[in-house]
Amino acid sequence: MAFRPLHDRVLVRRVEEDQKTAGGIIIPDTAKEKPMQGEIVAVGNGHIQEDGSLRALDVKAGDLVLFGKWSGTEVKIDGEELLIMKESDILGVLDVQVAKKKAA
Repeated sequence: MAFRPLHDRVLVRRVEEDQKTAGGIIIPDTAKEKPMQGEIVAVGNGHIQEDGSLRALDVKAGDLVLFGKWSGTEVKIDGEELLIMKESDILGVLDVQVAKKKAA
């Protein structure tokens, strides 16, 4: 099924975090919090301004983003749990290339 969010909403797939701590302790599923990081799957057309003009969104499909703990509405599309949220709920975009260079 194809899904396109309306206006300034985005569809986000949560990105699973490591199941171990830095010290090697395995975290059980019951103790894990839901990740606050995700990948943009689809975006709406943009935000409609008061003057009627359309402002394009700053994020695009494929971007890795951080969002608030209680952001968005959980939905199930084609058996996959996803989030629909407004662009304003997104805290920032992660630059994966920069993070890889710093780790090396």
